[in-house]
Amino acid sequence: MLIDLFKKTRDSSMQMKQGEQPEEPVVTCKRCGTALTAKNYGRNLYVCPSCGLYGRLFARTRIKLTVDKDSFKELWGNLETVNPLDFDGYEDKIRTLQEKTKMREAVVTGVCTIGGIKVCLGVMDSHFLMASMGSVVGEKLTRLFEYATARELPVVLFTASGGARMQEGIISLMQMAKVSAAAARHSQAGLLYLTVLTDPTTGGVTASFASLGDIILAEPRATVGFAGRRVIEGTIGETLPEDFQSAEFLQEHGFCDKIVPRNQMKRTLERLLRLHERPKTRK
Repeated sequence: MLIDLFKKTRDSSMQMKQGEQPEEPVVTCKRCGTALTAKNYGRNLYVCPSCGLYGRLFARTRIKLTVDKDSFKELWGNLETVNPLDFDGYEDKIRTLQEKTKMREAVVTGVCTIGGIKVCLGVMDSHFLMASMGSVVGEKLTRLFEYATARELPVVLFTASGGARMQEGIISLMQMAKVSAAAARHSQAGLLYLTVLTDPTTGGVTASFASLGDIILAEPRATVGFAGRRVIEGTIGETLPEDFQSAEFLQEHGFCDKIVPRNQMKRTLERLLRLHERPKTRK
């Protein structure tokens, strides 16, 4: 599937002759209009070569770009959302998204190796209801931290979210405390937690576990924040800077440790994991 920050294009005036192969799909950058083949877009890690716009990755694509080949083993992939508040149309929406994204929920969790180091990995996917924080998202992330704590493993979490899931009300908000408590127990055990902020990471996810990493990385120009610009400006009565809630603004003000380009992410994670690797226990 193609990344949603780019548009599929096709010349409908071109007629295929018998025996000809279909033309390769073309994607067009929504920011600058650059057109390139889907294959070349993928080779460029889904980043526009002209203006640098970062495409929002599907979770499986992110995993493929990050982990050692064939090392990822998914955990709790069978968990599915119910409708705790009997919200009208919620179940149908979830089923539609499951069919469209080939995912059961907005986060994929599992265990893998990065540079040969065993890691617990979570990847949130904005293509599934904007990676909003529902009960299954919270449960899978809580289990991930508990699994890592019991086995003395580091956690790497790629965050992306529109915040709490309104269809689950207070149950969604409870996930902030639930995941944060599990992350705290992981930290108390002296284990490493790396957060990677991707576009967009907002709302209750930013206000809780996304900001608790021992080291916080971000992709270039990712939108990161809590409330929207208009809400904040109306509250404080001031006009905010243009780059407000960008990863670069966060780094400048001490809320992010490093901006890491996508083509350097795996190598950066590997180096950080290696630096903080726990000594192996001798038998």
